[in-house]
Amino acid sequence: MKQVFDAYARYYDLLYREKDYAAEAAYVASHLPGSGRGRMLELGCGTGAHAEHLARMGYAVHGVDLSETMLARARARKSGLPGEIGSRLRFTHGDVRTVRTGETYDAVISLFHVMSYQTTDADLSAAFESAATHLRLGGLFLFDFWYGPAVLAQLPERRTRHLEDDLIQVTRIADPELRANENVVNVNYKVLIRIKETGATEEVRETHRMRYLFEPELARLAEPGKWSGMQTCAWMKKTKPGLEDWSAFSRVTRR
Repeated sequence: MKQVFDAYARYYDLLYREKDYAAEAAYVASHLPGSGRGRMLELGCGTGAHAEHLARMGYAVHGVDLSETMLARARARKSGLPGEIGSRLRFTHGDVRTVRTGETYDAVISLFHVMSYQTTDADLSAAFESAATHLRLGGLFLFDFWYGPAVLAQLPERRTRHLEDDLIQVTRIADPELRANENVVNVNYKVLIRIKETGATEEVRETHRMRYLFEPELARLAEPGKWSGMQTCAWMKKTKPGLEDWSAFSRVTRR
């Protein structure tokens, strides 16, 4: 997985520049007690966009990611922020399944479907254990994921996106392959990049293996001895997820 994201990081912010990170960070914060207070661990922080907006709200965020290239972009983002905001951010290398910072936090978050990248039961259990290890008693684990009933109702389809900025033009073709017996979708990407100044082109191919999840699975992962109060809603909504909601969002409390 690390190699996939190292290649992806160069184009990541361009591909997702229309994503409303501020609104998404505010949505996550709406599920937390208080306002702009507390320490937070982000499992799979990417280029640090969610962390930045949470820091702007007052949260201290420690982001970890498997990709050093993503982390380099996150640190560059931090360096461009006002000192007061940047001081609330820290980015370090780590695997969401095995990371141990030696610290405890008020909340652990994992966004942009990082949990769906944990494609085996062992991976999912390990990610939950990472969250449990880092949370104080009563702390919250909040994460989004591909919602299984909606994935099976809608079915993945081939999609093409065209984007550009002052330097490059990007065409990304996503060709998904449903593995229904494994609860997994292999999303095969072909990314074509054209450098405007020289006309040179580059092609990147990668496969993102994504697991779609169901609420009974999550209930089993949230062991009663460690977790309580699992709640799931549609992503960016307050209502239960339905067949139209590809993304869902859960919160669970550390016992």
